[in-house]
Amino acid sequence: MTSAFATGGDHRSLPVPDGLDGMRLDQAVARLFGLSRTAAATLVDSGDALVDGTARANSHKVKAGSWLEVTLPAPDAPPTVVPQAVPGLTVVHADDDIVVVDKPVGVAAHPSPGWTGPTVIGGLAAIGHRISTSGAAERQGVVHRLDVGTTGIMVVAKSEPAYTALKRAFKYREVEKRYHAVVQGHPDPLCGTIDAPIDRHPHHDYRWAVVSGGKPSITHYDTLEAFPAASLLDVKLETGRTHQIRVHFSTLRHPCVGDLTYGADPTLSARLGLARQWLHARSLSFLHPRTGVEVTFVSDYPDDLARALEILRD
Repeated sequence: MTSAFATGGDHRSLPVPDGLDGMRLDQAVARLFGLSRTAAATLVDSGDALVDGTARANSHKVKAGSWLEVTLPAPDAPPTVVPQAVPGLTVVHADDDIVVVDKPVGVAAHPSPGWTGPTVIGGLAAIGHRISTSGAAERQGVVHRLDVGTTGIMVVAKSEPAYTALKRAFKYREVEKRYHAVVQGHPDPLCGTIDAPIDRHPHHDYRWAVVSGGKPSITHYDTLEAFPAASLLDVKLETGRTHQIRVHFSTLRHPCVGDLTYGADPTLSARLGLARQWLHARSLSFLHPRTGVEVTFVSDYPDDLARALEILRD
């Protein structure tokens, strides 16, 4: 592996702070430079993190005051939007300010590093929708997101005023976001509120978790229908953290059915024919950014979720 020291990366040099005394080298590098543990470990393995001028192993325990030299790799070029037709992406509503879509499974909201599949933004570009130029180039017009494996209603800003108004509305919790989820077992109580902070999982880069000191995260839920092995819930998000519904119900030991990432039973998932979490963005209500009139958009269950629900009812 070629060292970044030899390729002109961003070189940083500083003493190890007292608060990191005794910490593993890879963990210290991750903390100091905002990297994932995996990225930090790769950096150390490639010889791009020196302690007092010497390359060390990831497990090396750093001492306060030791001199740490790190060369960070050059940032990747930002992903670009490529117009690409997206089968199943349905435009529910469109005007000069917004476009509301029903997102199918397997589609990301916008391009991101490592994602090579279809995106909502690319799909809209392919059918001629002009999107707001606000926001980073790869996610212009995006005011909220749905996971790749989550289906349902999503709004994208087309005009600059709409982008500003919708970003503000989402920030100040003026948008009503309702999801339907099928979770394993029966939550107790049958309706309630989960108030638990969420942040990145301390050991798994691709997961999130309830973590002390994480960002405030509030989920309201009500049981719509109960089955022997699962429950259909109506979920209202007060906040909008990444994987919020999936994390909160997994923490309660009621993961979304089919959500193997967060502890769902693979046997039940297979019986229901699910290859993803049973989670659907059912409706979205907000004040239209131009007229100020409240609008509501609703999405029906896609075929895979509807079939799973039929099997549970049978």
